[in-house]
Amino acid sequence: MGYLSRQTIEKVREAARVEEVVADFVQLKRVGANYRGFSPFKEERTPSFYVSPAKQIWKDFSSGKGGDVVKFLMEHEKMTFPEAIRWLAKKYHIEIEEHEPTEEEKAAQKEKESLYVVLDFARKWFMEQLYETDEGRSVGLSYFKGRGFLEKTLRTFETGYSPARRDAFYRAAIAKGYKEELLEKAGLIIRRGNRVTDRFFDRVIFPIHALSGNVVAFAGRILRNDVKAAKYINSPETEVYHKSKILYGIFQAKQSMVKEDAVYLVEGYTDVMSFHQAGIVNTVASAGTSLTPDQVKLIKRFTQNVILVYDGDPAGIKAAMRGTDIILEQDMNVEVVVLPEGEDPDSFAKKVPTEELIRYLETQKQDFIRFKASFLLKDEPGPLEKFELIREVLESIARIPNRVKQELYVREVARLTGTREDTLFIELNRILRNRYIRQTRQLREAVPEIRIEKSTPRPSFLDKRQIFEREIIKLLLLFGNVKTKFKEYLIQEVVGTTVLYETREAERTVAEKIFLELQADEIEFSSPEFKFLWEKIMDQYRRTGEIDSVQILREVPPEYTRLISDLLTESEKFTYTPNEKLNIPPPDLTANLDVWVTDVIYRLRLEWIKLLLKEKSEAYKKNPPRELTPELEDELRQIQLWNNLKKLFGEIVGQVILP
Repeated sequence: MGYLSRQTIEKVREAARVEEVVADFVQLKRVGANYRGFSPFKEERTPSFYVSPAKQIWKDFSSGKGGDVVKFLMEHEKMTFPEAIRWLAKKYHIEIEEHEPTEEEKAAQKEKESLYVVLDFARKWFMEQLYETDEGRSVGLSYFKGRGFLEKTLRTFETGYSPARRDAFYRAAIAKGYKEELLEKAGLIIRRGNRVTDRFFDRVIFPIHALSGNVVAFAGRILRNDVKAAKYINSPETEVYHKSKILYGIFQAKQSMVKEDAVYLVEGYTDVMSFHQAGIVNTVASAGTSLTPDQVKLIKRFTQNVILVYDGDPAGIKAAMRGTDIILEQDMNVEVVVLPEGEDPDSFAKKVPTEELIRYLETQKQDFIRFKASFLLKDEPGPLEKFELIREVLESIARIPNRVKQELYVREVARLTGTREDTLFIELNRILRNRYIRQTRQLREAVPEIRIEKSTPRPSFLDKRQIFEREIIKLLLLFGNVKTKFKEYLIQEVVGTTVLYETREAERTVAEKIFLELQADEIEFSSPEFKFLWEKIMDQYRRTGEIDSVQILREVPPEYTRLISDLLTESEKFTYTPNEKLNIPPPDLTANLDVWVTDVIYRLRLEWIKLLLKEKSEAYKKNPPRELTPELEDELRQIQLWNNLKKLFGEIVGQVILP
């Protein structure tokens, strides 16, 4: 598989209709020129998901997400950009043009495709053995049904059975034309000398799905108690299976994880299946491996909120806690639910009604750091042991990259343990410093002590230029081609430092008005994203004399589509309020368009004048002039002129600006 050509991407974006694609996943109802439906990302009672065929965008006011048709697939289906383009190309029957891959790339891709094919054959074969053979029904299906699993759940997870005969699968695969070498590379058979055996014989089978839904590996559980063999065995690592990057149940859970904005993390395969059967679909498991950074990053693609479900066994809880600090390192929110003693997620989900299970999970979850501190210190340890346990909790807090969270947790630990906050901060600083030294041993002598102080409220600084730059882009996208009369302020003459001007009315498009005003000052946008969009829009305007927001949306990179969607749909948010129930029409945003445009332009120009004055002031403070030179006199006249323009712009926007 090569690289998508630019021509293919453009063809797909031109052909794809956002309302058609979204309708494959969300039930939409036409409302005027647009469509509306319930959010696919959040639970809600009033539909706030909006699709505009004219603008070719979607906006979910419930979650804040939005963008074009490609962005929808990336958000909802968690596709990469190339995957979304290929999906759309298939839907709209567009031939994909690709850059020619190298011979090595072709060989690697061919091998991967072959592995997927043989693994899919194995999946189907194992399922056939479970449902369509006497041995499968009497051994495998009886086991699952004895554990309380419904056939619907088994088919959702595509569970199967491998017969007791040691080479049954091998013989079936060879008969279908699959080569022994490929079966071995896929981890489905084991060769010992001249003897070949199935890896998973005499076991019930749990397929492991990648995010795309492809089966990449299997796990097998033995059912006979008298056999001295591992209870579970898993596929080895292959070209398509890396166990540290996969979570069991992620394919079945991903949409629910987004919608619920949370995930339950359990330990085993049947734990996931039982929670899923009980209606808690947003459940995954690391399945036999310690949680890895890649698995945590996979979760983070769907949600920031992780709920760890622990068995009631204290020793097991303590062991499980050691592997969870990597979640904290990703600045995610971690909570814990401890099940009643003697229960695991599988048994507890089968023991209680669904409503009781959900209520238990909701009411019993605790913040992870608070839980860890309380759990470790509940037996009232002696002073030295207490110090070590507090330090263990601080080690977890040190993993959190957010300093504000660190401080809040330190205060909580101080409250729970009766320890002074200052003492805990000193110890946390020592832990942070030691971690930093370990990571950069070559800089051991130069490492400064990392300090965390108690925070004091500080006034937040907001760059007003970016507020007005955002408004400029929004006005251009929404109303760039709208023509209206503007009151204009024409500077006629500058006498000394006095600005003489007159006013007049002129009819212009919004785009022309903004372009002329900002070009006059040669204003550069301060925000990189707004600067990029300004240049993109102005390039189109200079070429065509108009602004086509749909075409802009097609041409920008994927990371800009949500921003454009937000700007284009700001006028629509008024239709998703209780006002519509009272038959109050949304406000007409074009009623005072001339005032709005003028106000934004001059406020932006005013902020730039303030910035220039501030820079000059700071330069003079740093290097005070020693004598009045002709050059300095010119600079001082320029500064006075800027001050006068500052007053003028202040009058225009209705402000009183003090010198």
